[in-house]
Amino acid sequence: MARNVVAAGLARRCEVQLSYGVGEEHPLALTVETFGTGALPDERIERALDGLVDLRPAAIVETFGLRRLLERHGGEFYRVLAAYGHFGRTDLDVPWEREDLVARLRTAAGRLA
Repeated sequence: MARNVVAAGLARRCEVQLSYGVGEEHPLALTVETFGTGALPDERIERALDGLVDLRPAAIVETFGLRRLLERHGGEFYRVLAAYGHFGRTDLDVPWEREDLVARLRTAAGRLA
């Protein structure tokens, strides 16, 4: 989500934090930090993101196709992913690095004006 915030031009830097509770279906908190680079207040970006993505754990597994990643990458996906981290990896075509929320995020942020 942070990558999409930056790609949408809502901030130059962004960190998104999710907090979950044991047995809770939805995150307890979604927090955005743009380190003073946001074109909008961080809280407004949080509200734009809220509801844009289904953040329930089972939905994340489905949306990113996590059960199929091992098969798609010849059985070596998690070993390769563990070697150099899992964020910022354009060499693996990981689904969480896609910038597929940009247009919807801009629209949602604009509605909150």
